[in-house]
Amino acid sequence: MTERFKLAFSTNAFSRHSLESAINCIAACGYAGVEILADKPHLYPDRFSPRRAAKIQAVLSRKGLAISNINANCTFGYWKDAPPEPFFEPSLISPVRQYRAVRAEMIANTLRYAHALGAANISITSGKALPTVPPDKARRQLKESLKPLLDLAHKLNVRIGIESEPGLLIEWAAELAELISVMGSPLLGANLDIGHSVVIGEPLGHTLRLLRGRIWNCHIEDLVGRKHYHLIPGRGNLNWAGLKRQLAVTRYPHFLTVELYTCPDKPRQAAKESMAFLKPIFSAQQAVTPTKPEPA
Repeated sequence: MTERFKLAFSTNAFSRHSLESAINCIAACGYAGVEILADKPHLYPDRFSPRRAAKIQAVLSRKGLAISNINANCTFGYWKDAPPEPFFEPSLISPVRQYRAVRAEMIANTLRYAHALGAANISITSGKALPTVPPDKARRQLKESLKPLLDLAHKLNVRIGIESEPGLLIEWAAELAELISVMGSPLLGANLDIGHSVVIGEPLGHTLRLLRGRIWNCHIEDLVGRKHYHLIPGRGNLNWAGLKRQLAVTRYPHFLTVELYTCPDKPRQAAKESMAFLKPIFSAQQAVTPTKPEPA
C-alpha cells in the first residue's frame, strides 16, 4: 500500500501579507493544512481574543484547511529596539525574569488560541543559553518554565512541541528526548524540523525512531549540504525519497509542513513550487481534521 502524507504550508513565508491572504493562497495551492504564525503580522499572542479566533476559524472553514501547527517559535513582534538576540528572546530561559514571564504568557495565549481553533498542537523553542545563564542553569530554568505551561496544556488538551535547533539550548534530538522523559507529560513532544537534523548531522532514521510517537508536526524544506538556509523543495539536495522511506517506516501520522520564512518576497511562488515538487513524492491528500490528543 502506498503511503500518503498530509502537506501543509507555514504562513511565516507570508510575513508581508495578512493572515487571511496567506490562508487563501495556501488553500489555492492545494495544501491540506496550514501552520499559523503566532507572531506579527498574523496571530500575535500578547492577549487571547475569542473574537479573533472565531474570525480565523471562519476563514479556515471556508477554505477547508486544517491546522498543522501554531508556530510560537519566535516573537519578533515584541521588540521595538531589537536586543542582541532578537530571534528567540524573550525566551523561557532568558536571564531577565520579566522576559521569561512575557514569553510564558505568550505561549499560554497560543495554547488558548489552539484550543479555540481546534489545533492539536503548538510549537515553541527552548531559547539560547545567553551570557550569565550556562547550560545547566538554563536546563533547570526551562523545566521550571514548562511546568505551568504543561498544566495549562492538559486543561486545554493541546500538545506542545519543542523544536530543536542548531545553536539553541535544545539542539539535538537526544536532548529533546531526555527533556520529554524528565517532564513526564504525554502532551510534550517535538516539532521536528527535518533540515535541522541534517544540518547538525543527526542520522534521520535514528532521530525519527528516538522521537517516535512524540512528533506532533514536521517542518520540511530543502538544503544545500548542511548549510542552515531553508530552500524551496527541489532546489537543494535533500534526499526526499529517503525521507519518505524513513517516515513510512516509523508510520509518522501527522502533517509535513513546508517552512520557508526565507521567502517573504515570493511566498506565493514558493508555495506553488513546493506543492508541484512534493505532491508527486508524498501523494498529498485532501484536507482532514488533525488528530487531537486523547484527554489526559
